[in-house]
Amino acid sequence: MAASSLSLSWASTLPKQLVVPNSTTIPRSSAFTLSNINACSRKPTFKEENCCKRRPMLLGVGALAASLFPASSVFAAEVPENYQAFVDLSDGYSYYYPSDWRDFDFRGHDSAFKDRYLPLQNVRVSFIPTDKSDIRDLGPMEEVIFRLVRHVYSAPTQRANVFDMQERTVDGKNYYTFEYELASPNFSRTAFATIAISNGRYYTLIVGANERRWRRVRNQLKVVADSFKVFDI
Repeated sequence: MAASSLSLSWASTLPKQLVVPNSTTIPRSSAFTLSNINACSRKPTFKEENCCKRRPMLLGVGALAASLFPASSVFAAEVPENYQAFVDLSDGYSYYYPSDWRDFDFRGHDSAFKDRYLPLQNVRVSFIPTDKSDIRDLGPMEEVIFRLVRHVYSAPTQRANVFDMQERTVDGKNYYTFEYELASPNFSRTAFATIAISNGRYYTLIVGANERRWRRVRNQLKVVADSFKVFDI
C-alpha cells in the first residue's frame, strides 16, 4: 500500500516494539510507570513538565501505528480479554501474553514477560540466523520436535517428554507448536514451544510454568503459544 511522504516520515520515528491495545505503545526504555503519570497532577519539576507534554503524543503513536502496520491493527481487534499483544516491528514477530505479566530481561532472548509473583511462569522469544525458508525445510515435524526437546532443550540430567504436537498455517507461514516436560530429580517444568522460520531467522517462543502449576495454567499458556506469528520485514 502506498504511503505519502509525510506518513513515511512519521513511520520512521516509531519504536520497533509495540504493546497493544491497552498500552502507551512506546519502547521499554521510554516506558512510563503509574508514578510518572501521577507526578504530573502536582506542580511539576522541569523534568516532569516535559513528561506531561510528551505523554499525549506517545499515547497517539498506537493509533498511528495501527493505521500504518497491518500487524498492529489486526492484533488490536483480536486480542482476547485479559491478554496484551506484543508486536516487534523490526524483528518481525508478535504474540499475546497475560495482561498482568511484566516484561523482563531474559539473557539471550529478544523479548520476555513473566508473572509478577511467579517468575518461573514466563514467556520468551529468541531467534537465530538460518538458511532455511520454512519450518518444514527442517524435516518431518515429529523428528524436528523430538530432536529439539531431547537434544537442545534438555540437559543431560533431565528426562524429556513430548505430550502433543501440532502444525498450523497462518497467512502462508507455517508453525510447529508442541507441549513438553523436562523433569529433574528435584524439579520439573512443563512448557509449550512454537517455532517458525521467516526473514532468514529461526524463531522460537517458549511459554511454561512449574509442573505443579501446569494443570491450573495450561489453557492460559496455550493461548500464548498459539498466538505467535511472524511477518515479513
